[in-house]
This record gives sequence, structure tokens and C-alpha cells, in this order.
Amino acid sequence: MGIVYHVLSHQAETHRVSFRIDLAASDTGVTELVLPTWAPGSYEIRESAREVRELHARTGAHGASLPVERVAKNRWRVAAPAGTSLEVGYEVYGHDLLDDGLEADAQHLYLNAARCFPCVEGRREEPVELVLHLPPAWRAYAELPQVGEHPVRFRATDYDELLDTPIDCGSPLLIEFRPRGIRHRLLLCGGPGNFDAHRIEQDLSQLVEATIAYIGESPLQSYTFFTHLSDGRRSGLEHRASTSLIVNRLMFQPRDSYEEFLLLCAHEYFHLYNVKRIQPAVLQKPPLDRECYTRLLWLMEGSTDYVGWMLLRHAGLEPPARTREKLAARVRTYHLVPGRLVKSLEEASLTSWIDLYHPYEESRNQSVSYYLKGGLVSWCLDLEILSRTETRSSFQSVMRHLWTEYGKTGRGIPEEAAPAIFERATGLDLRELFDRLVRGTEEVDFTRFARLAGLTCEPAPRPEAVDKPLPGYLGVEVALERGEVRVREVLDGTPARRAGITPGDELVAIDGMRVTAATFHERMTRIPPGTATELTLFRRGAIQSVALTAGTPPPEKYRIEPVAEATPLERKVYEAWMKAPWEPPRPATENPTG
Repeated sequence: MGIVYHVLSHQAETHRVSFRIDLAASDTGVTELVLPTWAPGSYEIRESAREVRELHARTGAHGASLPVERVAKNRWRVAAPAGTSLEVGYEVYGHDLLDDGLEADAQHLYLNAARCFPCVEGRREEPVELVLHLPPAWRAYAELPQVGEHPVRFRATDYDELLDTPIDCGSPLLIEFRPRGIRHRLLLCGGPGNFDAHRIEQDLSQLVEATIAYIGESPLQSYTFFTHLSDGRRSGLEHRASTSLIVNRLMFQPRDSYEEFLLLCAHEYFHLYNVKRIQPAVLQKPPLDRECYTRLLWLMEGSTDYVGWMLLRHAGLEPPARTREKLAARVRTYHLVPGRLVKSLEEASLTSWIDLYHPYEESRNQSVSYYLKGGLVSWCLDLEILSRTETRSSFQSVMRHLWTEYGKTGRGIPEEAAPAIFERATGLDLRELFDRLVRGTEEVDFTRFARLAGLTCEPAPRPEAVDKPLPGYLGVEVALERGEVRVREVLDGTPARRAGITPGDELVAIDGMRVTAATFHERMTRIPPGTATELTLFRRGAIQSVALTAGTPPPEKYRIEPVAEATPLERKVYEAWMKAPWEPPRPATENPTG
């Protein structure tokens, strides 16, 4: 007898889903069920077991009840002789529309195994089946072999395949397309939205083609973009043959917003290579009930971010100038993070469990996103490789080497292997760069790397406007709510930090004049940099005054533009990197700043 998970029913009004597991008792006489505390690809501990209730067991259909002991927050124990047929029933509350969530309502049932299918301890490698008892008009979608129709029945080779396969049930809008003859599906769930289905089909087809061309081949037989429309934040989670996306239902227009959707798709789709098949060794069979640490998330996620940026360019979905503009925006964001000089990429990867997914008031001062810095460092490495090899090798060469050496063979990447892998792929010794950019915390000289492709990388001049003087700068992030100006973050190296302003302070006056949520930003524009200023604030209910000198605000914008005197090699590097002809700098009248 195999392990069979049943989805029996769900109550839309309470968001509760009823489940049953059919299995034979374990040979030890004790059968333990363990619900994962995290989903591979999402390096965050989730307390999904709190949503499970009324777990009970009996000996087969209509058999005798068996005692169930909960021995940990996410672990249940059933005592039964080896081979005894068991039925384990339980309910799970599902009202969590996240990329790794469980969502049950009148229109939709979205399942992720980490939230609702406990693993049978010691039997993770056994085949499993999933049986879905659904409303008659509903269909079920999953990238698993379907072995039954009424009810729908899917089969997985083992628990890990089930864990890596979201299941969507309902009546979504289905779009199918076949780049390179491979079936791809886009499911749009939770409409309405301002999307153009035909346009999405065309653009995703081009994106998939460009991705396969980047590596040179595809391991897929089919792939699904599970896309859930909401009014919340944008997110995505990769799987071996699918991705789970949560997007704003109105993000498909205008063009800038739509490009963010395409970028999310590009990032998650490239994960079918990088992360799902090209993997750190420690992530190949990770523990499901505790953290799993790696120093390589910058390569798994940051580099995937970088490749995703470039795939939109390769697919012809944005012009070179737009790619440079978006890259420059990321450079600016990076410079607004004091923690870039405190925590290395390797350490940021290692501490993801307590860091990236759990930001708090001091996060930007003591850490940096391995997505953001990892993507920018990947860009620097790409230009360095292109220049030093005269475009014979590139970051693409590294990814193809990783695919051949690790992705296709199933070998895991050792934790310290990245510099040696880059050397085998390119013939270059890049250890010194790795020590500085990946293992170190020194400032990244983007100007130096950009120049390798005949580009500038610098703050753009502010627009000259008589009626818009340069505002003063405090170095705080504030929350403007209920008329209050509440300090949320205070950044290192800024006037506010030096003056001792603290997160949680409520700013009530500037130079003796009241300030509110409606007037705060306008008041700051009237305080030129270098001006001595007194702030009045409430700190934990007591009034205080703080004196400081307003600073100069960081650049509003960076620009990455061609230089006039680019060398032939720099032009060659640019063309190989951008997959476009060299663009000479535009005359000043055609290149407005601001």
C-alpha cells in the first residue's frame, strides 16, 4: 500500500480544508507525521502547524480509533503494528494567498504541500499519490502525472516532488503556448485584472525562447506559471516545473508596471535551471523541520536576478536604454543601504533566515539584500569576464558551465567552490574579486566596471529649477499616518543618527513650528543643506528637543550612459553584453537629466 493524500472537501465560509492520508503503519510500530516548517526556495520558518486541527487516526475505513500524540509543534505520533492500514484525518485553515500559501475560498483552492501534507517520517523517498475531490465544474492543475480523472488523481515519485509541486483548483483563465515545442501554461486566478492575454502569451513565449537560448537546452516537458491576482505585494516562488506568482491585478498596465511582471516571470523561470537543478549541495535534500544554511544564495538568487534583467533585453522586450536605466536605479538603491559596508554577500546569504525575510528598524544599517547586491556583483563579474577574455567568455559561460557540471549531472555545488567554478568556465583567476565583492564588505566601484563596457555609472545632475531648491536631509524613513510623523528607520552616517534620533520617535515640530503628516515633506524642502535645525519630538511619551545640521540628500537618480571616447574593446564588450550595437552618447539636448 502506498501513501495517498486525499483532499476531501473545503468550506469557503471558514476557509477550512479537510484532508485524509491513507498509508500502512511504519515497520517500527510508530508512525510519525511531520509538517515542514519551510518551503524550499523560501528561506523562512513558517508555523503552518498552528493551522492544523483535529488530527485523528484509525485502522482503515470505519476501523478502530487510534491514540494520536502530538510530540512537537509540527509532529504527530501514531502507535500501530507494522503494516496496519491507517487513515489519518485532519483539517487545515487556508486563508493565506502567498506564493507558498494555502488558500481556500468559493472560487479557488490553492495547495502547497509544506502547508498541508505532512511527511511520513523515514519514508520521504516512497512514491505518493494525491486524490482531489472537487466541485464538478472545477479543474485541477499541477505539474505531476495525472493518473485518474473522477476524482482527479496525481502521482509523485516521492514526497519531495509533491513538496515542489503546487496544485491549483478552480476555473482559472488558461493560456497555453509552445515555445520550442514545449507546453507552457499560464493560469490567471482571481480575476478581474487589466491584463491583455494575447500580449502576455506573446511576451512570455519570447522570454522562454531567450531563456532556453541562454543555457542552450531545456530539461522540461511542460511548465506552468501559476499567477494569482490580488491587491497585495508582488512575490514569486520557484519550482522544478512551475512557479507560483502573486501579482497586483492592475500591474499589467502601464508599461513600467508590466515590465515588473515580466521581470518576475524571467526570474522565476530561470530558477528552473539555477536553484532547482543547479543547487548548493546542502539544499539537495534539506531538512524540512529546521533551517538549512548556505553561503551561496547570492549566486542562486542574486545571479538569477541579474540574468532575469538581461533576459528581457535578450528577448527584445525592452530597449538597451531601458535596461541601463533600470540597472542604474538598482545602483542608487544599493547606495541607500549602509549595511552594504557591514555584511558580506556570503554572510547575508547565510543569515537569510533571520535577516532578509524578517526586516526591522535596523536592517538597512547592518545588512544588504543578496538579491540586490548579488545581482549587481554578477553584473560586475560579467563585464570583468567579457573584458579580460575579449568577449570569448561571459557570465553566460559560467551559467552554462554550472548547468553542464552540476545541473545536468545532479551534483551539488560545494560551499567554497564558486571561484574555482568561475575559473573553469572562463579561464580567469577571479579569487581577488571574490574576496572583495563576495566575501568582503568594501565599496563596489561600479564606475570602474561600467567603464569596461564604455559606460559611465554616476549620479545624474539634479534638474536646475529656481522654484525647487535642494531640500535638507535628515537620514530617516518616516511613517505618515493619522496625521503623525513617526520615525521608522534612522540610517547610519546621517544627521539624524548623529543627533540621536531614534526609531519610534514622533516628530511634532521643526524649528518651533508644528509639523504633521501633511506638511512634513514640504517643510523639509525649506531647510537647505547645512542649516542648523531644532526638532521637537515625543519619545515614549516624553517631549524632547534635538539639534542637528541638515545634510545633503543622496542623488535622486543614477545614470549609466555611453562615453564619448570608448575604446574598440569597450565597444565590443558593450555589444556582447547588451546584445545590441554600440550606441554613441546622445547630444545633451537629447539626454535630459533629472
